[in-house]
Amino acid sequence: MKRIGIIGGGQLAWMMGDASKKLGVELIVQTPNKNDPAVSIAEDTVFAAVDDAAATEILSTKCDVITFENEFVNLDGLSLLEKQGVCFRPRLAALSPLLDKYHQRCYLRDLKLPVPQFFALEKSEDIESKIEYLGFPIVIKARRHGYDGQGTFIIHDLASLSTVVNQNHTHFLAEEFVPFTRELAIIAARSVHGEIVTYPVVETQQEQQVCRRVIAPADITPEQAAKINAIAHTILNSLQAVGIFGIELFITADGKILINEIAPRTHNSGHFSLDACETSQFEQHLRAVAGLPLTNSGLHCSGAVMVNLLGYETSHNDYLKQRQKLAAIPHAYLHWYGKMESRPGRKLGHITVLLDQQNRNIIESIIQTIESIWYPA
Repeated sequence: MKRIGIIGGGQLAWMMGDASKKLGVELIVQTPNKNDPAVSIAEDTVFAAVDDAAATEILSTKCDVITFENEFVNLDGLSLLEKQGVCFRPRLAALSPLLDKYHQRCYLRDLKLPVPQFFALEKSEDIESKIEYLGFPIVIKARRHGYDGQGTFIIHDLASLSTVVNQNHTHFLAEEFVPFTRELAIIAARSVHGEIVTYPVVETQQEQQVCRRVIAPADITPEQAAKINAIAHTILNSLQAVGIFGIELFITADGKILINEIAPRTHNSGHFSLDACETSQFEQHLRAVAGLPLTNSGLHCSGAVMVNLLGYETSHNDYLKQRQKLAAIPHAYLHWYGKMESRPGRKLGHITVLLDQQNRNIIESIIQTIESIWYPA
């Protein structure tokens, strides 16, 4: 598979650019805007919305296989193309149980994997008894198209629940609020031949449901890491997935591990791999999709800390002075996505700092240095 189509042209597709050159494959991107990050690294581009299946049919004539940068796709429209012989990796049957968050929860529960208690929030049913069973606070999530905290709400009472549901014309998943001590994630890849490789389990730090930082590896026990690896193997083998999947988890004070969400694509929690691992998640994904063997996913350093550079204002600004200061941090690798405008919470870039020892005080100092440079006082 020498020509790979990607539905979506954001930074996740952009970060596949260097890997595609290394592997000698061409990337053809379907994306709506000529200013989207991946346009600059694409061999060819189909300018259209990511859920435009007619445009994906055009994309299919330009490539050997199609993969995904995001999950906002028109699955029904793509299914017609798959029946006509278009090759998708991961296959659509691997995406189908995951795109709706309620369906994803049901799928994981049926696999006997650990998930929070949950139910579908339907306006037409009596939900008070279910909520009383879970108790407040609860978390509600839009079943489709939520990302970076959008469509996720922590609810403390029935009045707030009614307000959110009535103001948002969408279907929701409701679940218990998990009193976690840390959030974790694992990146896992599966090849066309069923080979699976996993990356080190990481700690993710979220603020307002948006990932701010990733620390690799997570400070967990070998037994906990083994359990999370087993969860990843179960999910990818059950789906018969091909490509990279990001799996987010909670760990509680008593060491209980619960799955939060699955992303069927490269994932923010794996960005550290660009600079800290033998093979990045982006190269590994292209390897899987192209039918190539998977390679070593281990760290080539003691560890790494990744900090997202999030927008904090609405403006057109390249933040050159801040970027120059950030790039001067020892052992730092700055990745700037080239987006033309900033808005609060938007991911504009990230910085990874490699560690020569696992020391929490050093990690906290690095984070403080980065965020004091990036965010205005």
